[in-house]
Amino acid sequence: MDMKKNYYEDVQLFSSKVVIFWFVILIGFLYLLPFFVNNYYVYVANYIAINIIVVTGLNLLVGYTGQISLGHAGFFAIGAYGTVTLMAKAGFPFLLALPCSGLIAAGFGFLLGLPALRLEGPYLAIATLGFGLTITQIIGRIELFGGRDGLHTPDMTIGSWVIDTDVEFYFVLITLTIILLFFMRNILKTRVGRAFVAIRDADIAAQTMGVNILFYKTLAFAISAFYAGIAGGLYAFVLRFIEPEMFTLMMSILFLAMVVVGGLGSMMGSITGAALLCLLDLKLRNILDIPYVGDWLEILSKSWFSITGVSNIQYIIFGSIMVGIMLFEPLGLYGVWIRTKKYWRTWPF
Repeated sequence: MDMKKNYYEDVQLFSSKVVIFWFVILIGFLYLLPFFVNNYYVYVANYIAINIIVVTGLNLLVGYTGQISLGHAGFFAIGAYGTVTLMAKAGFPFLLALPCSGLIAAGFGFLLGLPALRLEGPYLAIATLGFGLTITQIIGRIELFGGRDGLHTPDMTIGSWVIDTDVEFYFVLITLTIILLFFMRNILKTRVGRAFVAIRDADIAAQTMGVNILFYKTLAFAISAFYAGIAGGLYAFVLRFIEPEMFTLMMSILFLAMVVVGGLGSMMGSITGAALLCLLDLKLRNILDIPYVGDWLEILSKSWFSITGVSNIQYIIFGSIMVGIMLFEPLGLYGVWIRTKKYWRTWPF
Protein backbone atom coordinates (compact mmCIF):
# COMPACT_ATOMS: atom_id res chain seq x y z
CA MET A 1 0.00 0.00 0.00
CA ASP A 2 1.32 3.44 -1.00
CA MET A 3 1.09 5.45 2.20
CA LYS A 4 3.05 8.62 2.92
CA LYS A 5 4.28 9.14 6.47
CA ASN A 6 5.27 12.83 6.29
CA TYR A 7 5.01 15.85 4.05
CA TYR A 8 8.59 15.47 2.79
CA GLU A 9 7.53 12.31 0.97
CA ASP A 10 4.67 14.25 -0.59
CA VAL A 11 6.86 17.07 -1.95
CA GLN A 12 9.72 14.96 -3.29
CA LEU A 13 10.04 15.22 -7.04
CA PHE A 14 10.43 11.54 -7.93
CA SER A 15 8.98 8.73 -5.85
CA SER A 16 11.08 5.90 -7.33
CA LYS A 17 13.75 5.03 -9.88
CA VAL A 18 11.05 3.77 -12.23
CA VAL A 19 9.47 7.23 -12.27
CA ILE A 20 12.89 8.78 -12.99
CA PHE A 21 13.40 6.36 -15.89
CA TRP A 22 10.08 7.16 -17.55
CA PHE A 23 10.56 10.88 -16.93
CA VAL A 24 13.91 10.79 -18.77
CA ILE A 25 12.26 8.87 -21.63
CA LEU A 26 9.49 11.49 -21.82
CA ILE A 27 11.91 14.43 -21.84
CA GLY A 28 14.02 12.75 -24.51
CA PHE A 29 10.94 12.14 -26.63
CA LEU A 30 9.80 15.75 -26.33
CA TYR A 31 13.15 17.19 -27.35
CA LEU A 32 13.65 14.74 -30.23
CA LEU A 33 10.09 15.10 -31.59
CA PRO A 34 10.82 17.96 -34.08
CA PHE A 35 13.43 15.82 -35.85
CA PHE A 36 10.90 13.10 -36.75
CA VAL A 37 7.75 15.04 -37.71
CA ASN A 38 7.00 17.69 -40.31
CA ASN A 39 6.62 21.38 -39.56
CA TYR A 40 2.82 21.28 -39.20
CA TYR A 41 2.99 18.88 -36.27
CA VAL A 42 5.64 21.07 -34.65
CA TYR A 43 3.16 23.96 -34.91
CA VAL A 44 0.46 21.74 -33.36
CA ALA A 45 2.84 20.82 -30.51
CA ASN A 46 3.52 24.53 -29.91
CA TYR A 47 -0.21 25.26 -29.83
CA ILE A 48 -0.81 22.42 -27.36
CA ALA A 49 2.08 23.50 -25.08
CA ILE A 50 0.74 27.07 -24.85
CA ASN A 51 -2.71 25.81 -23.91
CA ILE A 52 -1.20 23.46 -21.34
CA ILE A 53 0.36 26.48 -19.62
CA VAL A 54 -2.84 28.52 -19.46
CA VAL A 55 -5.01 25.53 -18.50
CA THR A 56 -2.59 24.56 -15.70
CA GLY A 57 -3.02 28.03 -14.23
CA LEU A 58 -6.79 27.96 -14.68
CA ASN A 59 -7.01 24.55 -13.01
CA LEU A 60 -5.25 26.00 -9.97
CA LEU A 61 -8.07 28.52 -9.73
CA VAL A 62 -11.04 26.33 -10.66
CA GLY A 63 -9.97 22.83 -9.66
CA TYR A 64 -7.85 23.50 -6.57
CA THR A 65 -9.34 26.71 -5.15
CA GLY A 66 -12.94 26.39 -6.31
CA GLN A 67 -13.15 29.81 -7.98
CA ILE A 68 -14.63 29.94 -11.47
CA SER A 69 -13.34 32.24 -14.21
CA LEU A 70 -14.75 33.06 -17.63
CA GLY A 71 -12.31 35.91 -18.21
CA HIS A 72 -8.99 34.17 -18.83
CA ALA A 73 -8.99 35.30 -22.43
CA GLY A 74 -8.51 38.79 -20.96
CA PHE A 75 -5.36 37.73 -19.07
CA PHE A 76 -4.25 35.92 -22.21
CA ALA A 77 -4.65 39.17 -24.18
CA ILE A 78 -2.77 41.18 -21.53
CA GLY A 79 0.15 38.77 -21.77
CA ALA A 80 0.20 38.87 -25.57
CA TYR A 81 -0.07 42.66 -25.89
CA GLY A 82 2.22 43.25 -22.93
CA THR A 83 5.02 41.14 -24.38
CA VAL A 84 4.77 42.58 -27.88
CA THR A 85 4.48 46.18 -26.66
CA LEU A 86 7.39 45.93 -24.23
CA MET A 87 9.60 44.46 -26.95
CA ALA A 88 8.50 46.72 -29.82
CA LYS A 89 7.98 50.01 -27.97
CA ALA A 90 10.23 49.81 -24.91
CA GLY A 91 13.05 47.71 -26.36
CA PHE A 92 12.82 44.93 -23.78
CA PRO A 93 14.50 41.63 -24.67
CA PHE A 94 12.18 38.65 -24.96
CA LEU A 95 13.33 36.95 -21.76
CA LEU A 96 12.56 40.14 -19.81
CA ALA A 97 9.37 41.18 -21.62
CA LEU A 98 7.69 37.79 -21.15
CA PRO A 99 7.87 37.59 -17.33
CA CYS A 100 7.06 41.30 -17.05
CA SER A 101 3.87 40.83 -19.06
CA GLY A 102 3.07 37.82 -16.88
CA LEU A 103 3.47 39.97 -13.78
CA ILE A 104 1.23 42.65 -15.30
CA ALA A 105 -1.44 40.00 -15.90
CA ALA A 106 -0.90 38.77 -12.32
CA GLY A 107 -1.54 42.32 -11.08
CA PHE A 108 -4.87 42.40 -12.88
CA GLY A 109 -5.58 38.92 -11.53
CA PHE A 110 -4.97 40.17 -7.99
CA LEU A 111 -7.44 43.03 -8.54
CA LEU A 112 -10.01 40.66 -10.02
CA GLY A 113 -9.50 38.35 -7.06
CA LEU A 114 -10.75 40.99 -4.64
CA PRO A 115 -14.41 40.61 -5.72
CA ALA A 116 -13.98 36.85 -5.28
CA LEU A 117 -13.99 37.47 -1.54
CA ARG A 118 -17.66 38.48 -1.79
CA LEU A 119 -18.84 36.65 -4.91
CA GLU A 120 -19.32 32.96 -5.55
CA GLY A 121 -20.72 30.69 -8.25
CA PRO A 122 -22.56 32.40 -11.12
CA TYR A 123 -21.97 35.87 -9.67
CA LEU A 124 -18.20 35.41 -9.80
CA ALA A 125 -18.50 33.91 -13.28
CA ILE A 126 -20.35 37.02 -14.50
CA ALA A 127 -17.76 39.32 -12.89
CA THR A 128 -14.86 37.53 -14.60
CA LEU A 129 -16.81 37.41 -17.87
CA GLY A 130 -17.25 41.17 -17.73
CA PHE A 131 -13.53 41.61 -17.10
CA GLY A 132 -12.56 39.51 -20.12
CA LEU A 133 -14.92 41.38 -22.44
CA THR A 134 -13.87 44.78 -21.09
CA ILE A 135 -10.13 44.17 -21.55
CA THR A 136 -10.45 43.41 -25.26
CA GLN A 137 -12.66 46.47 -25.81
CA ILE A 138 -10.17 48.75 -24.06
CA ILE A 139 -7.19 47.31 -25.94
CA GLY A 140 -8.98 47.85 -29.24
CA ARG A 141 -9.34 51.56 -28.54
CA ILE A 142 -5.74 52.37 -27.58
CA GLU A 143 -3.38 53.39 -30.38
CA LEU A 144 -0.35 52.18 -28.44
CA PHE A 145 -1.69 48.65 -28.90
CA GLY A 146 -2.50 49.14 -32.57
CA GLY A 147 -6.22 49.70 -32.05
CA ARG A 148 -8.45 47.40 -34.09
CA ASP A 149 -5.65 46.81 -36.60
CA GLY A 150 -3.59 44.84 -34.10
CA LEU A 151 0.18 44.45 -33.84
CA HIS A 152 2.85 42.44 -35.60
CA THR A 153 5.30 40.72 -33.29
CA PRO A 154 8.96 41.74 -33.43
CA ASP A 155 11.77 39.27 -33.99
CA MET A 156 12.34 36.95 -31.06
CA THR A 157 15.95 36.87 -29.96
CA ILE A 158 17.73 35.29 -27.01
CA GLY A 159 21.19 36.82 -26.92
CA SER A 160 22.58 36.35 -30.42
CA TRP A 161 20.12 33.55 -31.23
CA VAL A 162 17.38 34.71 -33.60
CA ILE A 163 14.36 32.41 -33.32
CA ASP A 164 12.55 32.50 -36.65
CA THR A 165 11.28 28.95 -37.21
CA ASP A 166 8.66 26.81 -35.53
CA VAL A 167 11.27 24.20 -34.60
CA GLU A 168 13.51 26.72 -32.84
CA PHE A 169 10.51 28.21 -31.05
CA TYR A 170 9.45 24.70 -30.01
CA PHE A 171 12.65 24.18 -28.02
CA VAL A 172 12.14 27.48 -26.19
CA LEU A 173 8.47 26.77 -25.56
CA ILE A 174 8.85 23.18 -24.35
CA THR A 175 11.57 24.26 -21.92
CA LEU A 176 9.39 27.03 -20.48
CA THR A 177 6.40 24.67 -20.27
CA ILE A 178 8.36 22.08 -18.29
CA ILE A 179 9.69 24.76 -15.90
CA LEU A 180 6.20 26.19 -15.31
CA LEU A 181 4.73 22.72 -14.74
CA PHE A 182 7.39 21.95 -12.14
CA PHE A 183 6.75 25.30 -10.48
CA MET A 184 3.02 24.60 -10.32
CA ARG A 185 3.59 21.10 -9.01
CA ASN A 186 5.75 22.47 -6.19
CA ILE A 187 3.12 25.06 -5.28
CA LEU A 188 0.40 22.42 -5.04
CA LYS A 189 2.46 20.09 -2.85
CA THR A 190 3.31 22.73 -0.24
CA ARG A 191 1.14 24.29 2.48
CA VAL A 192 0.08 26.92 -0.07
CA GLY A 193 -1.52 24.22 -2.20
CA ARG A 194 -3.14 22.63 0.84
CA ALA A 195 -4.57 26.03 1.77
CA PHE A 196 -6.09 26.32 -1.72
CA VAL A 197 -7.72 22.90 -1.38
CA ALA A 198 -9.02 23.76 2.10
CA ILE A 199 -10.66 26.92 0.72
CA ARG A 200 -12.22 24.90 -2.10
CA ASP A 201 -13.65 22.27 0.23
CA ALA A 202 -14.89 24.57 3.01
CA ASP A 203 -13.71 28.16 3.13
CA ILE A 204 -15.34 28.93 6.50
CA ALA A 205 -13.71 25.89 8.10
CA ALA A 206 -10.38 26.85 6.50
CA GLN A 207 -10.62 30.35 7.92
CA THR A 208 -11.44 28.90 11.33
CA MET A 209 -8.23 26.85 11.16
CA GLY A 210 -6.18 29.97 10.43
CA VAL A 211 -6.08 30.07 6.62
CA ASN A 212 -5.96 33.68 5.40
CA ILE A 213 -8.86 33.71 2.91
CA LEU A 214 -8.04 37.21 1.63
CA PHE A 215 -4.44 36.30 0.86
CA TYR A 216 -4.95 32.88 -0.70
CA LYS A 217 -7.95 33.72 -2.89
CA THR A 218 -6.21 36.73 -4.39
CA LEU A 219 -2.98 34.72 -4.68
CA ALA A 220 -4.80 32.01 -6.63
CA PHE A 221 -6.15 34.58 -9.09
CA ALA A 222 -2.72 36.21 -9.41
CA ILE A 223 -0.86 32.95 -10.10
CA SER A 224 -3.54 31.78 -12.53
CA ALA A 225 -3.41 35.12 -14.36
CA PHE A 226 0.41 34.96 -14.44
CA TYR A 227 0.28 31.62 -16.25
CA ALA A 228 -2.31 32.95 -18.69
CA GLY A 229 -0.15 36.04 -19.30
CA ILE A 230 2.94 33.95 -20.01
CA ALA A 231 0.92 31.74 -22.37
CA GLY A 232 -0.50 34.80 -24.12
CA GLY A 233 2.97 36.25 -24.66
CA LEU A 234 4.12 32.98 -26.24
CA TYR A 235 0.94 32.72 -28.31
CA ALA A 236 1.72 36.04 -29.97
CA PHE A 237 4.92 34.56 -31.41
CA VAL A 238 3.13 31.47 -32.71
CA LEU A 239 0.77 33.61 -34.82
CA ARG A 240 3.22 36.52 -35.43
CA PHE A 241 0.22 38.88 -35.29
CA ILE A 242 -2.37 39.76 -32.65
CA GLU A 243 -5.58 41.77 -32.70
CA PRO A 244 -8.37 42.23 -30.11
CA GLU A 245 -10.98 40.09 -31.86
CA MET A 246 -8.85 36.98 -31.28
CA PHE A 247 -9.42 37.01 -27.51
CA THR A 248 -13.11 36.20 -27.36
CA LEU A 249 -15.52 34.71 -24.85
CA MET A 250 -15.31 31.43 -26.75
CA MET A 251 -11.58 31.31 -26.00
CA SER A 252 -12.30 31.57 -22.26
CA ILE A 253 -14.96 28.86 -22.55
CA LEU A 254 -12.52 26.63 -24.44
CA PHE A 255 -9.95 27.05 -21.65
CA LEU A 256 -12.58 26.06 -19.08
CA ALA A 257 -13.64 23.11 -21.22
CA MET A 258 -10.05 21.85 -21.25
CA VAL A 259 -9.99 21.95 -17.45
CA VAL A 260 -13.30 20.09 -17.11
CA VAL A 261 -12.52 17.47 -19.75
CA GLY A 262 -9.05 16.83 -18.36
CA GLY A 263 -10.17 16.68 -14.76
CA LEU A 264 -10.63 19.30 -12.05
CA GLY A 265 -7.86 19.40 -9.47
CA SER A 266 -5.34 17.38 -11.48
CA MET A 267 -2.17 18.48 -13.26
CA MET A 268 -2.31 15.43 -15.48
CA GLY A 269 -5.87 16.40 -16.31
CA SER A 270 -4.69 19.87 -17.37
CA ILE A 271 -2.17 18.34 -19.76
CA THR A 272 -4.45 15.68 -21.26
CA GLY A 273 -7.48 17.97 -21.49
CA ALA A 274 -5.49 20.69 -23.25
CA ALA A 275 -3.90 18.21 -25.66
CA LEU A 276 -7.19 16.50 -26.56
CA LEU A 277 -9.27 19.63 -27.10
CA CYS A 278 -6.45 21.42 -28.95
CA LEU A 279 -6.27 18.57 -31.44
CA LEU A 280 -10.06 18.50 -31.69
CA ASP A 281 -10.20 22.28 -32.13
CA LEU A 282 -7.67 22.27 -34.97
CA LYS A 283 -9.46 19.37 -36.66
CA LEU A 284 -12.93 20.88 -36.37
CA ARG A 285 -11.82 24.19 -37.85
CA ASN A 286 -11.71 22.34 -41.18
CA ILE A 287 -14.65 20.11 -40.48
CA LEU A 288 -15.80 20.17 -44.12
CA ASP A 289 -12.53 18.50 -45.14
CA ILE A 290 -13.21 15.44 -42.98
CA PRO A 291 -14.07 12.49 -45.28
CA TYR A 292 -17.79 11.58 -45.45
CA VAL A 293 -18.66 13.68 -42.38
CA GLY A 294 -17.74 16.93 -44.16
CA ASP A 295 -19.81 16.06 -47.23
CA TRP A 296 -22.80 15.10 -45.09
CA LEU A 297 -22.61 18.33 -43.07
CA GLU A 298 -22.34 20.42 -46.23
CA ILE A 299 -25.45 18.83 -47.71
CA LEU A 300 -27.33 19.18 -44.41
CA SER A 301 -26.35 22.84 -44.03
CA LYS A 302 -27.29 23.78 -47.59
CA SER A 303 -30.65 22.03 -47.28
CA TRP A 304 -31.76 23.20 -43.85
CA PHE A 305 -29.37 25.81 -42.47
CA SER A 306 -26.60 28.13 -43.67
CA ILE A 307 -23.24 26.85 -44.88
CA THR A 308 -21.55 29.70 -42.99
CA GLY A 309 -22.81 28.23 -39.72
CA VAL A 310 -20.86 24.99 -40.10
CA SER A 311 -17.93 26.52 -38.24
CA ASN A 312 -20.11 26.74 -35.12
CA ILE A 313 -20.48 22.96 -35.01
CA GLN A 314 -17.18 22.73 -33.13
CA TYR A 315 -18.72 24.65 -30.23
CA ILE A 316 -21.72 22.30 -30.22
CA ILE A 317 -19.32 19.36 -30.03
CA PHE A 318 -17.31 20.98 -27.22
CA GLY A 319 -20.50 21.65 -25.27
CA SER A 320 -21.69 18.08 -25.79
CA ILE A 321 -18.35 16.74 -24.57
CA MET A 322 -18.55 18.87 -21.41
CA VAL A 323 -22.11 17.73 -20.69
CA GLY A 324 -21.13 14.11 -21.25
CA ILE A 325 -18.08 14.41 -19.00
CA MET A 326 -20.10 15.94 -16.17
CA LEU A 327 -22.78 13.25 -16.46
CA PHE A 328 -20.69 10.12 -16.93
CA GLU A 329 -17.15 10.95 -15.73
CA PRO A 330 -16.99 13.98 -13.38
CA LEU A 331 -13.24 13.44 -12.88
CA GLY A 332 -12.64 13.75 -16.62
CA LEU A 333 -9.76 12.00 -18.37
CA TYR A 334 -7.94 11.87 -15.05
CA GLY A 335 -10.74 9.71 -13.69
CA VAL A 336 -10.36 7.34 -16.65
CA TRP A 337 -6.63 7.11 -15.91
CA ILE A 338 -7.25 6.36 -12.22
CA ARG A 339 -9.68 3.54 -13.02
CA THR A 340 -7.34 2.09 -15.63
CA LYS A 341 -4.39 2.16 -13.23
CA LYS A 342 -6.42 0.50 -10.46
CA TYR A 343 -7.61 -2.15 -12.85
CA TRP A 344 -4.10 -3.18 -13.91
CA ARG A 345 -2.76 -3.04 -10.37
CA THR A 346 -5.44 -5.43 -9.15
CA TRP A 347 -5.62 -7.64 -12.25
CA PRO A 348 -6.63 -10.50 -12.41
CA PHE A 349 -8.48 -9.97 -9.13
